[in-house]
Amino acid sequence: MATGPTGLRKVIAAAMIGTTIEWYDFFLYGTAAALVFNKLFFPASEPLVGTMLAFGTYALGFAARPLGGIVFGHFGDRIGRKRLLMLSLILMGVATVLIGCLPTHGQVGILAPILLILLRLVQGFAVGGEWGGAVLIVAEHGDAKGRGFWTSWPQAGVAAGSLLASGMLALMATLQSEADFLSWGWRVPFLLSAVLIGVGWWIRATVEESPTFQAVARDVAALEKAPALEAIRRRPRQLLIGGGLRVAENISYYIVSVFLITYVTQAVGLSRQVALNAILIASAVHCCAIPFFGWLSDRIGRRPVYAFGAFGMMGWTFVFFRLLETADPTLIILASVVALVFHAAMYGPQAAFLAEMFPTRFRYSGVSLSYQVTSIFAGSLAPLIAAALLAATGSGTPVAIYVAGASLISGVAALLARETRGKTFAEIDAEA
Repeated sequence: MATGPTGLRKVIAAAMIGTTIEWYDFFLYGTAAALVFNKLFFPASEPLVGTMLAFGTYALGFAARPLGGIVFGHFGDRIGRKRLLMLSLILMGVATVLIGCLPTHGQVGILAPILLILLRLVQGFAVGGEWGGAVLIVAEHGDAKGRGFWTSWPQAGVAAGSLLASGMLALMATLQSEADFLSWGWRVPFLLSAVLIGVGWWIRATVEESPTFQAVARDVAALEKAPALEAIRRRPRQLLIGGGLRVAENISYYIVSVFLITYVTQAVGLSRQVALNAILIASAVHCCAIPFFGWLSDRIGRRPVYAFGAFGMMGWTFVFFRLLETADPTLIILASVVALVFHAAMYGPQAAFLAEMFPTRFRYSGVSLSYQVTSIFAGSLAPLIAAALLAATGSGTPVAIYVAGASLISGVAALLARETRGKTFAEIDAEA
């Protein structure tokens, strides 16, 4: 069942705005970990040591994401997508505002990083449930013909969240001295989350539940008692393929959007403003490229578009670090923009690709497992591994090899996947 054009646009707007806000909160932590938390919560004599400790807590948020995906996926497959989306929004907002209120290591000692870790875990749990619900409520309102394009908009919301987080911190860093920024300026973007969450709640409250889920839910007996277990039992190949698709997309994104700041400021020796400007411009291009590649996947298929992104990233990552090492701000921007265009080729069709791998009765659980479990050893560890490689070698080449290896995995996964473009959810449910 498809929603009319006006209703679908409303659903897309609600999903994208809510996703932008939640990922703004999540990415805000990653950017702050590279700029602030290493100094205020993990002070160390060596800058890279403090940064690695900060990235360690950053990684913990990813560790909580699969748990969030399982819990939210379970109830999302049992009681509906919308309620879980509302809950994830509130959890994320409260955790982010509280991070903005935390005392620092200099004020309360070891209690400061402990509280930071706890709130990061709540963030990870919330965002673990957000993604699956946001993309599915769009996918299940729309039709098969344009599913890649429609579901790419919540994906673009993730990029917009990164853009907003980097932009806010860049603005505060520009308007303030280093001392003021570290003293209180970094807190402002976190506290502003309270306003954004209120807007997101109001918009999402107006959206109807997924008609595809409602059709299945009319027969209570058709609902799975343990949807995550059913996904593992009935779709193991799809879970593995989905996880493989995520490896390069996840690792490359956090290298470009988070580790770049560390590399440019600590290895190349440029200001944080140069790094933030590069991420800002690249993120703006990224937001536009994601829907384009989602649209393209509706025309030529999910597999070729995804493979193009993975293999393109595999080659570009070596150029990427060479361009960063030039210390030329223009070339650093070019490196970031092209990298995120290749990333967009993976991320644009990803939501539709994963949603089409699972039937309605355990789709939320299936896509959440595919998407979130990979995050534990991919995106969560990427900045930490990259910082360790940089500390050990002083070079970006080992990091490039790391990203290239991940890209090879995702490229092969795309080639091994079955093409799902144009399949209706009724056909997918019938096959199950």
